[in-house]
Amino acid sequence: MTSTLAPTTRLDADFYGFQGDLSPVEQEMAVRFRTFLETEVRPIADDYWARAEFPHQIIRPIADLGLFGMQIPETARFANSAVFRGWAALEIGRVDASTATFVGVQSGLSMNSIALGGSPEQRETWLPPMSRGELIGAFALTEPLSGSDSARGLRTTAERQGDTWVLNGAKRWIGNATFADVVVVWARDVADEQVKGFLVRRGTPGFTPTKIENKQSLRIVQNADIVLDSVRVDEADRLPGIRRFGDVATVLRLTRAGVAWQAVGVSIGAYEAAVRYTAEREQFGRPLASYQLVQDRLALCLGNITACIALCVQVSRMEDENRQSHAHAALAKSFATSRMREVVAWCRELLGGNGITLEGGVARYFADAEALYSLEGTRDMSNLIVGREITGLSAFA
Repeated sequence: MTSTLAPTTRLDADFYGFQGDLSPVEQEMAVRFRTFLETEVRPIADDYWARAEFPHQIIRPIADLGLFGMQIPETARFANSAVFRGWAALEIGRVDASTATFVGVQSGLSMNSIALGGSPEQRETWLPPMSRGELIGAFALTEPLSGSDSARGLRTTAERQGDTWVLNGAKRWIGNATFADVVVVWARDVADEQVKGFLVRRGTPGFTPTKIENKQSLRIVQNADIVLDSVRVDEADRLPGIRRFGDVATVLRLTRAGVAWQAVGVSIGAYEAAVRYTAEREQFGRPLASYQLVQDRLALCLGNITACIALCVQVSRMEDENRQSHAHAALAKSFATSRMREVVAWCRELLGGNGITLEGGVARYFADAEALYSLEGTRDMSNLIVGREITGLSAFA
């Protein structure tokens, strides 16, 4: 089922009117984002998802809207808050979680890594063209044998030889890597055992990305396996502000909150499809929406969505006030993705057999939710971060 929703100034799923707390400029931009997504992304999302291909034609329009690097002073097109940046992630996730993930990798992971850890020269070289969509970035942390334990288990090595670093190892699940112009590669320095960041340019000898095939979630995202075989990187392409894994964790803290917002968007997308379907579909001579059990499920979905928006708004306010901790971001990510999983399952159930077809309008959200539930810190790992904050004791193995 295709959407018949025209871009509006307010989402019905924003039941308590949180969007109204954005500044007038932010509210105007939210509607501009929504208009673009409804007219340019939604009509093609199912087709590209089914073919597991990426629509490169949307990159420049996304950049023209100012979606890349909104959080970075030298690339922001207008004054904006962390709450607004989260709302933008919600708007994108509401239409397509893969597009939201692409923007998150480009802006949140890649550009943030350079903004937080790069030299002035690196910031000037990379950030402006990345914000314009002229250059695409990727973020290579996860490895075939290291995911949740990256802080201790990172196996990719970096060895300094004069003014050059030699990288060896492998990475997995790296979004955008098949077509990225620059990949931020995280490796452990063999000399001091600390994690460092390196800017590896496309085409560097020994750097080989291979697309991961047969995914059943976020199919539009071009994830890759990467082999690093004696990849030589100049000292000028090492991120000097990254000295240990804790610096990497700062980037991850900011993007975890973004994933929480994306999860709310996915919940809203599935919920809106279920509301439309149950209003149109008749059983026993009545619309499905007229039955008590259907209304109960829709109310449960809306309750989850509303609670998650409230949580995400507050965690983003804390970012604006410079008091957001790793535990704050982890709880938002864990809770929002868990509630998302409930919402998409209820919505798929409301569509019956049609819930497993792309035409039904829920199946893509149902499948994509599984990836958001796991990436940027699984529910279990996120809750252990929160548990450490609660008890003062680490339960990590």
